[in-house]
Parts: sequence; structure tokens; C-alpha cells
Amino acid sequence: QVQLVESGGGLVQAGGSLRLSCRASGRTISDFVMGWFRQAPGKEREFVAGISRSGGSTYYEDSVKGRFTISRDNAKNTIYLQMNSLKPEDTAVYYCAAGFGVRVKEESNSYNYWGQGTQVTVSS
Repeated sequence: QVQLVESGGGLVQAGGSLRLSCRASGRTISDFVMGWFRQAPGKEREFVAGISRSGGSTYYEDSVKGRFTISRDNAKNTIYLQMNSLKPEDTAVYYCAAGFGVRVKEESNSYNYWGQGTQVTVSS
């Protein structure tokens, strides 16, 4: 069993930055591909970014490319999402997820473990 705990969310003005963290316990994250998803009110959960087991490959949803950076520190059993140039449309609950798959997938059903989420609110 894997427990994932996100932190780092909050309220920020448009153009600002936040860094989300997701710390895992119960199993080493080097066994998993990892991803960040988000869900805004009234919308479905959507893929934001993913990273391979080694960290050598990263993937981003088009609207966050060039603004967000996903990274992982397997020694600390933690992944991160650096979010820059934030926009009001980035407002959502952000979730960390871990999957047994070999490749990063955008589909949420490809992930086996989920955190409880952290709220990110971007004011205009």
C-alpha cells in the first residue's frame, strides 16, 4: 500500500508561482510512474503532468507547457510540481498519483494510488 500526501497549495495572484510537493510512504516511488492531475469545480479530473520512473521523461498537458515543471527525488520519495506564471484557470484541487504502468499515461484509471489533494487558487 502507498500513501501519498500533497502539500504546497494556497492562494496566489495571477502571474505568481507555487511549488507542490507529494511525499509517498509505504513503498518507494521508484516503482511507479507518477503524475499530477487537477479538478476544477464542475469539471472532470484532468491530467496535468507525468514523469517516468527514472525521471528521464516528462509529459505535460498543453495548457501548462512552459509554465509547469514536474520533477522527482526518489531518494526523498517525493515528487514536485513547480508552477509559474499561474493563471486563474489553473484554479483547482491538485492530486498526486502513482501508477504501476511502464509508461506515463494521461488517463486517470492508469494510476493505482491517489493523494487527498491540495487546493490551488489563483486570483485575477
